[in-house]
Amino acid sequence: MTVRHVVVWKLSAEDAEQKAADAAEIVRRLGGLEGVVPSIRSLSVGTDVVSAGTFGDVALVADFDDEDGVEQYQVHPAHREAAGFIRDVVSSRTSVDFLV
Repeated sequence: MTVRHVVVWKLSAEDAEQKAADAAEIVRRLGGLEGVVPSIRSLSVGTDVVSAGTFGDVALVADFDDEDGVEQYQVHPAHREAAGFIRDVVSSRTSVDFLV
């Protein structure tokens, strides 16, 4: 079985240009983890295009072989660096991990 890790962030910026810049930077940083963090099997990240950020502004879906792979991702220095930026620009985060 595969562990699917899903995260949705709501950005804190109220200015539309700043919000778009922050979202693009999150997408860039997280997208760059594929091929860098060995435990990632697949990764998709993008901005909300339908509900105009009503429920969230940026979402990540990443697949791992097992729970240990998720943990390896969480502690990887490249992920920690991306997460540091994300923590600075978001107002909320929701995540779930499930088997597929």
